[in-house]
Amino acid sequence: MKELIFATHNPNKVVEIRSLLGENIHIISLDEAGLHDDIPEPHDTIEANAREKSSVIYGLTGKDCFGEDTGLEVIVLHGAPGVHSARYAGPQKSASDNIKLLLQNMDGIIHREAQFKTVISLLLEGKEYQFKGICKGVITLSSQGNNGFGYDPVFIPDGSDKTFAEMGLEEKNKYSHRAKAFDKLKNLLEEKR
Repeated sequence: MKELIFATHNPNKVVEIRSLLGENIHIISLDEAGLHDDIPEPHDTIEANAREKSSVIYGLTGKDCFGEDTGLEVIVLHGAPGVHSARYAGPQKSASDNIKLLLQNMDGIIHREAQFKTVISLLLEGKEYQFKGICKGVITLSSQGNNGFGYDPVFIPDGSDKTFAEMGLEEKNKYSHRAKAFDKLKNLLEEKR
């Protein structure tokens, strides 16, 4: 079984990624690996922040690992919150505060097109591979649903009439930016077996 350290402390992401990658790939969170410090996200692109996470973990452990960064990009807000999605409303990383600020900033706006973008940086035997997944959709007028995390209650993916937060994990994975990116990672690992 392939073992990978996932550069996250977010238990929701760990559950989601384990469901995507299946039983042949054993995911170890940072906490499970005994790494408790936050990894900085100092860069101005999602790609560079994903690389930062995987590089730091590989440097600390020398083990195969991956980092992932995701941003919500709202067209009318010129791509914001983007790379700052987790800290949109401040350093406390509060999903409810982020959603509240996003909806305030979009008050009265008719065109609500947005996309989630995920980039994964996989370090396998010291070599980096990057995978990208995009999910287009729209921002709702108010929060809907209790599942998921982050901006899930205000994002309806194209092809659905429900927010991510109104979907179960299996349904969400049919649309998800993360699912698209992790399918590519999974395919690479299967090729290398």
